Amino acid sequence: MSWWYCLTHSTVEQGVGCRSGDRLGPYDSEADAASALQKARERTAEQDARDRADRGDA
Repeated sequence: MSWWYCLTHSTVEQGVGCRSGDRLGPYDSEADAASALQKARERTAEQDARDRADRGDA
């Protein structure tokens, strides 16, 4: 069964939980779901850096 990170409650959920618009996932493990926000922050920072480089503001 898949794991999710609930943005509303800041908790990890398995299976049915909060509505899909309030969750990140699915993830294969509880640990992966628990680190969802950190992964999202890292990916956002990486994409922001690529965007700045593409625009020439790096």
